[in-house]
Amino acid sequence: MHAHVGDRLIVESPATGVVRRDGEIVGLHHQDGTPPYDVRWSDTGDITLVFPGPDAHIHHPGHDEAAPGAPASANADAETGGGETAVAGPGDVGRRVAEARRRQGLGLTETADRARISPAYLDYLETHPADPSLGTLMRLADALGTTLLELQGGGQERPPGQGQALYHPRLRDLDEEECRALLSTHGIGRISLTTQHGPAVFPVNYEVVDGAIAFRTAPDAVPAAAVGHEVAFEADHIDEAMSQGWSVLVVGPARAVTDPAAVRRLDERAHSDPWAGGRRTLWVVITVERLTGRRITPADDA
Repeated sequence: MHAHVGDRLIVESPATGVVRRDGEIVGLHHQDGTPPYDVRWSDTGDITLVFPGPDAHIHHPGHDEAAPGAPASANADAETGGGETAVAGPGDVGRRVAEARRRQGLGLTETADRARISPAYLDYLETHPADPSLGTLMRLADALGTTLLELQGGGQERPPGQGQALYHPRLRDLDEEECRALLSTHGIGRISLTTQHGPAVFPVNYEVVDGAIAFRTAPDAVPAAAVGHEVAFEADHIDEAMSQGWSVLVVGPARAVTDPAAVRRLDERAHSDPWAGGRRTLWVVITVERLTGRRITPADDA
């Protein structure tokens, strides 16, 4: 048995092959990677000295084997074509690491050497959802000339978009089909309207119902002033890790839903209660008369 720092030690049930415990190898005691190992266990976060038994094996991230926690039979299906396998994309930490590495112009192996982790683990981290240890992230931050806070996506109370712009950004208009796909079925957007105190913008939980935008508010709340007027509604997404994003703008008249049956249908179809809480019984529907959108991506993206 041979391992690198950053590999995972998997302990399985000898009878069923189901993972009973797994942890990240954070320390070696022999240069050739043979046991024992210092292991940080996923279930407790404790680091212990481990002499692996016959029910344990090493998982080298980036290799084609079952993910920790998955039954061995799931991997067999993937190898034989006996089942459909979903391919997971990278997690936010991995994407931040990959972007920081790209901006520094560093290769995978060079970065791994600087951070004292295995290249296979760094490749896994950049391409799969992962939960690296604090020590691994600190070494990566130092190797990449950034901070632990940035790699973790800290500073969540700050306004979004404080990262650097892409080197070669591409801003393109979205067609109607793309806009509707991005709005999808529900989410959080912002409604812009004119009040007695001037222009105002309010975040609302929205639903897409029969191609229109619907949201709930209180009859005496300021967003209720949208009824009977043309308003703007905007939804967007900002990808902090990659300095990318999109926005979709809807413009159209707003009306109150007063028919009890229609109100009941909207209540039944709602994916969530309003996050702001309170009694919000007035449904407002915005008819889509103009629909536009934009997306920022790297220039070399298709």
